[in-house]
Amino acid sequence: MNRLKALLQKAGLLSGARGWSVTFAGSAIAAFPHPILLADGSGRLSPANAAARTLCLAAEKGVVPGIAACLSRAAVSGEAQFERVTLPGEAGAMLYELIVLPMLDHAALVIAKDVTLESNLRTALVESRQRYKDLVDISTDFAWETGENGAFGFVSPRGALGFAANEMVGRKPEDFLAEPDGVEGDLPFHGRHPVENAEVWMRRSDGSLSCLRVSSSPLLDAEGGYRGSRGIWQDVTAARERETALAKANNRERLLTYVVRTIRDVVEPNDMLRIAAEATSLALGAAGGQIFRRRDDGFEPSASFGDIGGAGPVLDALAGRDVVDLVIGERLALAVVSRYRQQVTGAIVIWRPADVVGWDKNDRLLLEDVADQIGIANEQIANHERILALSRTDALTGLFNRRAFFDELSRRVARLERDGKPAALIYIDLDNFKAVNDRHGHKRGDEALMAVRDILMRHTRSIDLIARLGGDEFALWLDGADEEIAVKRCRDIVAAAQDLLMFSGNEDAPLTLSMGVAVHRPGRPETLDDLLQRADEAMYGVKHDGKCDFRLARPPSSAEDAS
Repeated sequence: MNRLKALLQKAGLLSGARGWSVTFAGSAIAAFPHPILLADGSGRLSPANAAARTLCLAAEKGVVPGIAACLSRAAVSGEAQFERVTLPGEAGAMLYELIVLPMLDHAALVIAKDVTLESNLRTALVESRQRYKDLVDISTDFAWETGENGAFGFVSPRGALGFAANEMVGRKPEDFLAEPDGVEGDLPFHGRHPVENAEVWMRRSDGSLSCLRVSSSPLLDAEGGYRGSRGIWQDVTAARERETALAKANNRERLLTYVVRTIRDVVEPNDMLRIAAEATSLALGAAGGQIFRRRDDGFEPSASFGDIGGAGPVLDALAGRDVVDLVIGERLALAVVSRYRQQVTGAIVIWRPADVVGWDKNDRLLLEDVADQIGIANEQIANHERILALSRTDALTGLFNRRAFFDELSRRVARLERDGKPAALIYIDLDNFKAVNDRHGHKRGDEALMAVRDILMRHTRSIDLIARLGGDEFALWLDGADEEIAVKRCRDIVAAAQDLLMFSGNEDAPLTLSMGVAVHRPGRPETLDDLLQRADEAMYGVKHDGKCDFRLARPPSSAEDAS
């Protein structure tokens, strides 16, 4: 009551009060946004403001039951009464909450509030929560709901069968059935009774079949009328295919186990693929087999076994396909691409004479299983190569790094005495490189280093070694180069290094390079450490005497002693 009194006072309807005997301001009543009606002692209603006319007229016609009874209770009890009444309308029923305030002489004041929207929202919220609860209770791979017209009205946002959700809403489940004309009786999507774990075969967006385990419940209105169905399905295709395949695949599984065990313990990558080609060929009764790895420009042969044919047409046929079965000349070829995480990593091809029995389903399935293992093996080999490359190359220039250079240099020096050939080691250090970074920034410094790399690559052969030892230090190993060849190379490099001037930090500190050359002469034993020291000392001699030049290192001490 206190709340009601405060409401009336705030609205300007209550100008004075003693108990419940009140006086009202007429202007406030007229401006009040909700209907206000006056009832005389006989129960007749009249509108007190414009908002009350519709409700008053409906009450006079007797289409708003409940008002008269509420007025009677207020007159008898002398206390305020509350009631909810429904006003029919063309756009739908409207719901009002009534407050009946008794006054003198059995008269009463009726204040009405339209709560239709509030009620509808509350009902929608209850239904929404119930729907959510239902879906959570039965949640699995895919949830759906059909309407009275039999079409999907709701599907899980992620969609199903390769279709997006908006591609399924509005379509009937029959549109997705594998054989819609062969279905007898009600589908679980339209069942008038609850259904549990019914299996239905449906077609995916790519045309393949999926076996779905469907559970559903009918949706009924307040009178028990059918409004649709709601339920879930779970894709059990893989399980059904496994169950079907297990009965026929004992031999295939045995052969796959043989292949996998054969290659499982092989450590060397190239041996792994060679043994895989051999084991697969023997397991499938093939005359020979080949394994390929995927490169940017196509497939690259990695291993082979036995009697094989020309794989070019087979690999061409694999473009856009996972399995091909071809006749190539007098041979039958069966090929399957190998994948790792859906990416093609290579292919395996097996061969059989054309005059023997062709490939059957089990052959294809086994080769597909082997291809899965080859896909993993190819990825492992690629990772090994990437790790090896990262551990041996400089990240910026792609040249040998210090570790890889000296590892390879050790092998080359050890081979010199056996081959009886000369060789030259050249240490290279950039002059005034710090000024480039200080003046132009490290990005420009990186560009300068790449320019040095290009110069060195233009003046070396494929058999030579080039390395970035770190920072602005480089090294060359010229195989078979005597003193004359080494000097000519150094002169050419110094001349080409004029291109580096454009990167200079300033005119007083031009970017050039200094080189120290140590030539190994046949018949004069020398350790790698001694060779390195001679080249290093020669290079620093150039740095000390003015830079931008090269210097031949002094002969090894053993040679000096001999002379």
